[in-house]
Amino acid sequence: MRDLLAIIERLRGPGGCPWDRAQTFASIAPYTIEESYEVADAAERGDVDHLKDELGDLLFQVVFHSQIAREAGHFDFEAVAAAIGDKLVRRHPHVFGGAPAAESGTSSDIAGQSAAWEEIKARERAPTAPGALDGVPLAMPALMRAFKLSKRAARVGFDFAQATETADKVAEELAEVREAAACNAPGTASPEIFEEIGDLLFAAANLARKLDVDAEAALRAANTKFERRFQTMERLAAQSGRDFGTLNLSAQEALWQEVKRGE
Repeated sequence: MRDLLAIIERLRGPGGCPWDRAQTFASIAPYTIEESYEVADAAERGDVDHLKDELGDLLFQVVFHSQIAREAGHFDFEAVAAAIGDKLVRRHPHVFGGAPAAESGTSSDIAGQSAAWEEIKARERAPTAPGALDGVPLAMPALMRAFKLSKRAARVGFDFAQATETADKVAEELAEVREAAACNAPGTASPEIFEEIGDLLFAAANLARKLDVDAEAALRAANTKFERRFQTMERLAAQSGRDFGTLNLSAQEALWQEVKRGE
């Protein structure tokens, strides 16, 4: 760790790398996000060697931000490490508080501990984020942010009692999309359709939360499944001497069903 800190200090110092010296918090933030996704990708694929490399890239981003902050006199990497250590201890009173979970007010099961974690987080946010929805980062992927916003709203009682009611809301929003689409010429996207599609996606993310499903992870899995099936359709078409792109929809759908049956 000391070697890594010394490397980034050298890169940012006099005679270092011009590119590294020119960076700011804002300019490297997109790389930080990109590296986070590459870590998630390696983890989902179970590629341990790749995961090690990607974790290193992500750690470099943390060190990079910390070095920029150190140069400006804000904080350094030691302060970052100390802060997360303190936070983990504070949010696990059942582990570090010297008392069993029941005595520390924390349930011994995973669901109860997750609820306690959220309660502690809420208390920590209270001085700087008085509103229930304050502090949800705008830079989050939209689907993930919808999940977080609905979760925060549910914590203060703004939630359907049953998942079936949430599913009914999805159906209601879909009906409104259909209604808006019926009022527009084919192939056009009016402001009304734009708004209704957004409402539908938000309702779907809320339903995922209600069913205890990670909406972002579920959509990533659906994307991967669609990609796999589509590429298999293309291969099947090529094996029979056909160009998938020239097939009519009925022939393409037949290939789709063949791929599904083979899974």
